[in-house]
Amino acid sequence: MQNLVNSFKSAALSLGEHLTPVLKESKFKDTGVLTPAEFVAAGDFLVHHCPTWSWAKASDAAGTRDYLPADKQYLLTKRVPCHRRCKDMAYDSNLEKLLDGDDDDAEGWIDTHHNAVEQAEEVVVDADDLFPGSKQAAATDSDDDDDGEAVMDMDAIMSGGGTTSNLLVSKAPETTGTTSKDNILKTRTYDLHITYDKYYQVPRLWLLGYDENQKYLTVEQMNEDFSEDHANKTITIESHPHISNVSMASIHPCRHAEVMKRLIEQVDGKEGRNEITVEKYLLIFLKFVQAVIPTIEYDYTRSIEL
Repeated sequence: MQNLVNSFKSAALSLGEHLTPVLKESKFKDTGVLTPAEFVAAGDFLVHHCPTWSWAKASDAAGTRDYLPADKQYLLTKRVPCHRRCKDMAYDSNLEKLLDGDDDDAEGWIDTHHNAVEQAEEVVVDADDLFPGSKQAAATDSDDDDDGEAVMDMDAIMSGGGTTSNLLVSKAPETTGTTSKDNILKTRTYDLHITYDKYYQVPRLWLLGYDENQKYLTVEQMNEDFSEDHANKTITIESHPHISNVSMASIHPCRHAEVMKRLIEQVDGKEGRNEITVEKYLLIFLKFVQAVIPTIEYDYTRSIEL
């Protein structure tokens, strides 16, 4: 029933997007939304400082939006590692934090691992070594405990410094060298896309998963990697706006503006910090969507100063 509701909602919003005028006035500080030009500026900043991300064109003319540059229709990063199933992570209500809404608001945006203590050993890696040419880097988490995934605390994210030449990543888990199938690390990977949603006027994250044999994950398998509070609720399966005949899992953007406004206010409220510029919007966006996909290790922006 929920999928039927989501499909109907998707069709209605698709129509609404065609009828919605293009936002031209900057409102990201007041309401958390972006203009298409601001989305491109934030995307350029992300691509420049985190080379795992790149711009992509639409697959055909039908998928091209004229309010975005033809060669900058959406952002993508490929084969992002996911070593653990979210469903296997130990749940602890003490780790939760409501990122948006009142304490009594059951519909607020919940970060299910906000207060988790960082367990992974962090290693400083030079960006030139991490991204040589077309070589793809993958950073993995060495913590095999069931006490909660190593998801960065939002306050730590907001207060963290560093330079753009170094990235903090987690050390890859060590393998035993045994031939036993039970001890072989089986890694799922995901392609992640960020599009601009004209109706909600915010970025939108899309996911396509692969198993260790590079076969597409089923919807049920992907749900194992999504926070239980968000799977089948916040995440829906919909047609990609820029790629013909492709459906992907997507984090629905209906609450994005509210959450982003709240988080931008938190960053701006930090003593001694410069005011957040729109170029850094996607850095904050990638932090908050990790509440939905805490085991997908896509965030290599940790030490980029906000």
